[in-house]
Amino acid sequence: MLTLANSSLSVDLLNPADSADRARLGTRYCWGGYVWQVNDRQAGPLLTGPEWPDPKPTPFNGQGLPESFRYTARGSEQPLMLEDGRGFIIGIGEVAPNDAGEPAVTRPCQWSVTRSPAAIDFYTVQSGGAYGCRLNRRIALEGRALISSTKLTNTGSRPLPLHWFAHPFFALTDGLIACQLPRSWEMAENPGFAFDGEHRLVLKRQFTNKHDGHFQLLQVGARTPLRAALSHPRLSKVFFTTDFTPDECPVWGNSNTWSIEPYITTDLAPGASRAWTLTYEFGAVTEIAV
Repeated sequence: MLTLANSSLSVDLLNPADSADRARLGTRYCWGGYVWQVNDRQAGPLLTGPEWPDPKPTPFNGQGLPESFRYTARGSEQPLMLEDGRGFIIGIGEVAPNDAGEPAVTRPCQWSVTRSPAAIDFYTVQSGGAYGCRLNRRIALEGRALISSTKLTNTGSRPLPLHWFAHPFFALTDGLIACQLPRSWEMAENPGFAFDGEHRLVLKRQFTNKHDGHFQLLQVGARTPLRAALSHPRLSKVFFTTDFTPDECPVWGNSNTWSIEPYITTDLAPGASRAWTLTYEFGAVTEIAV
């Protein structure tokens, strides 16, 4: 593990060069800059996951604050860059089909990791056929704020499909959560979630196990970046902010966690770059871990 720490928080990140950490990695989440856990010195671990508190969740589910560059389009599952299951997945490496026909890593991308007192930078270059990219990831800790910054550059000769999303796993309080969202954001009627009178997204019921849950697309307000204020069992609040308006944004939850997933869905022209930032602000401690 790689670690960032100050007097208040410590952040555990998976090390893509470490064999033990690689057992936690797969083909879903970007390997560089994968935040596995944020720990408060008084309140303990602040994040969860779909299999929480299992210390060895499957790589597909993971935990913490992973981010993903999809290799298929959400919904249709049409391949984006892979041909016959071969090619590279951004932030992961070269892949080929396994015995089940699913992509398996055959050659991980090589990461340059640079540490400073308050940040860790990850950098990799990938290419295959007419596709190519440079990927910069930075995880910084500023007081009680964790900042995740990404820049992707198309170095290939073809447009590069950028289908990225964040998949943070937030902690439930007695199996429930409340999440204040921008007033311009809406949601269709559904069996899992609703807005209360203060425009907070809440669960209609407690989910009973890790297989019980609900996935729902939000209706994103025009020109309105995400600003979410979430309940937490040991903190006053957690604020999750994007510096862009998501192209779409699902929410999902089960008995162990809840997630809101801002997407960027576009194509980068050859030579073009796209940069974006996520900020997580962890509020004051209200309950000490025992």
